Amino acid sequence: MTSLEARLREALVESGARATESPDLFARVESSIADDRVLRRQHVALRGVLACVVGAVLAVLAAVVDRREGEVLMAWWILEVLTTALLVAIACWLGPLIKRFGRSYAADVFRANPRTGKSFVMLTDVAYYLIFFAYILFTVTYAPRDGWADTVGAPQLQFETARVAGIMLIIGVLHGVNLLALPVMGRLLTLNRQLDELTPPADHVA
Repeated sequence: MTSLEARLREALVESGARATESPDLFARVESSIADDRVLRRQHVALRGVLACVVGAVLAVLAAVVDRREGEVLMAWWILEVLTTALLVAIACWLGPLIKRFGRSYAADVFRANPRTGKSFVMLTDVAYYLIFFAYILFTVTYAPRDGWADTVGAPQLQFETARVAGIMLIIGVLHGVNLLALPVMGRLLTLNRQLDELTPPADHVA
């Protein structure tokens, strides 16, 4: 063994001797393995749900679409109902999905007062859902609009596409504003709490 190898061996042995074993290392490894298994099951369940949704949509389309003389026909109100159902699904699914990825961000912003931060986020979610469903109700059509026929045509397709794009734009803008406003609100709440702690009681001042 050369001198370089001996010095390297001594350095590795000394480093290993100074290392201390973490008491919760095994528990953390078990927790990581359990989380990985849960994540895999969730992915499998998500694929199953998506397959069921796609199958249900295809079944509905096959039931409501009529083929005449080589053309695909659908009554205008069927597309209206399907688009409204899609808007509700987007509002109920996309909002919680974004919230799930933003939990750690909100926890960091409101780490000084987590209870107030949690209440603020919940109230914000309620306001968002009210805006989403108000948009859906505002854009619902109960009779064919000008330029629409009894069957689905290009004008109606363009209108329904704009409805879907509109709710996605609203969701993106609201969450973008929330992303920028949360640090400001968290800072203001922290400063208010610090001022309350520094301000002496009224009876003490008197």
